[in-house]
Amino acid sequence: MESKRWSVEIDITEEGAETTARATLTGGGAHLAGIGQARRHPADPPMAEIGDELAVSRALNDLAQKLAVISRHDIERFVDTHVPTWSW
Repeated sequence: MESKRWSVEIDITEEGAETTARATLTGGGAHLAGIGQARRHPADPPMAEIGDELAVSRALNDLAQKLAVISRHDIERFVDTHVPTWSW
């Protein structure tokens, strides 16, 4: 049995009402990053954890979409067939 480890590191920065998260994937020859942002409405109370959660979820979603595109291109290159985007 072969074991592999891929890691995702998440960095979060806050500036005023804006929170930005960067999710960086390393492993398996991959080094990708996804970015997510959240902005608090001026009328909402400051709750940093909600901004963090939203920005991180968006960064992970961005990262997942980028990895899916790379996978689809690799499949098409090696199998010589078109893979529909909707299958992801």
